[in-house]
Amino acid sequence: MAGGFTKDGAVQDQINATIEDAVNRARSQLPQGKSLRYCEECDSRILEARRQAIAGMRLCVTCQEEHDKKQAITAGINRRGSKDSQLR
Repeated sequence: MAGGFTKDGAVQDQINATIEDAVNRARSQLPQGKSLRYCEECDSRILEARRQAIAGMRLCVTCQEEHDKKQAITAGINRRGSKDSQLR
C-alpha cells in the first residue's frame, strides 16, 4: 500500500535495491587472482586448503576475522531507508 506520491510497490523496490547494492558490494570485495602462501598482514602461512577453497586469498584466518570486524564497524547506514532521504 503506497501513499502520497509513491507508486504501488515502492517499498518492495526500495528493499530490492538495498539488497542488490549489498550483493554488488560483497561481490566487489571478493579476492581475485592467485592466493598468497603467506599472510599480507602477519606473514604467517596460509593453509593450503584455504588457498584452494578461495581464489586470491591474501590473509590468514585470524587476520581475515579482524578485517571483517573492522569492515562491519565502518559499514554505512541505509540512506535509502532513512526518513530524511524520503522527504527530499
